[in-house]
Amino acid sequence: MKRKPLIALTMGDPAGIGPEIIVRMLAAHPEFQAEADIVVYGCPEVVEDAAGRFLSGQDFRYPVRATGSMKVGGFHFGELSAQCGREAYEAVCAAARDALAGKVDAVVTAPVNKAAVNLAGIPFTGHTELIAGICGTDDFAMMQSAGNLRIAFVTTHIALKDVPKFATRERIIKTTRLLENAVRAEGITEPKIGIAAINPHAGENGNMGTEDELVTKPAVMHMREMGMKVEGPFPPDTLFIKSTLDRFDGIISMYHDQGHIPFKMLAFDRGVNSTLGLPVIRTSVDHGTAFEIAGKGIADTGSFAAAFRIALKRSRARLEWQ
Repeated sequence: MKRKPLIALTMGDPAGIGPEIIVRMLAAHPEFQAEADIVVYGCPEVVEDAAGRFLSGQDFRYPVRATGSMKVGGFHFGELSAQCGREAYEAVCAAARDALAGKVDAVVTAPVNKAAVNLAGIPFTGHTELIAGICGTDDFAMMQSAGNLRIAFVTTHIALKDVPKFATRERIIKTTRLLENAVRAEGITEPKIGIAAINPHAGENGNMGTEDELVTKPAVMHMREMGMKVEGPFPPDTLFIKSTLDRFDGIISMYHDQGHIPFKMLAFDRGVNSTLGLPVIRTSVDHGTAFEIAGKGIADTGSFAAAFRIALKRSRARLEWQ
């Protein structure tokens, strides 16, 4: 490796816990400064205010790339604001474009409030879709991970009623391939993947919906014929118990809450959100803006630190390959 990775941190929604967890996490982990060059993307005055509020006089020595000009006093903690949504959105866009151009080696995103971005008149369903769009990537997937627990999602930010329409055989296979590649990148040569069913009880042979008979089971059979080590579909209510999880290196979830609820119960304070299939490295916390505790200095920084560590690990590996 010829140099330290340069890692971008996006500030998130100013009215949420994003600026707070950035400055507090960096203060708690001075070793990160020795391992990477770090730049914060966002509004300089917002980041400086967070440092003044939460670092008890410690200096904040990290550069801030100005992607907006929001002033302290222009928002209130915990309140939905179109301007906050726009500033958070612009920080993510700028960091993603710089990563795509090779100006930074990875992007770690603090939480954005989707309602605030949409209030600003910007159609927005989430970081995953936004950054994939900037990168021009059609085949991508969200992964939640914490140690050996990895869950990739066939569908993400769509209505539950639309899941059967988008959880196609082709999409299940593509998502499983992306998860398989991510597991291999962590040094596991023959990943074992468990596949969740779409319906309760895996459809009960078609008595609780035909989607698993017509879509999920054929997808699993096809992947096994391709030589992939996959099993399922499993009833979702038993897939996430320890005895089952321990058999697999990764899990395929068919929709957002099917995987997010058990994941956050198991690993909320250390979970990391990654986007698979991108030409850039992007990780994130696995929680939201936490408006109810914003500005109080009590937000847990564990997930952000875990997201930074994974971005650092992947950046180092990529620099070694170059």
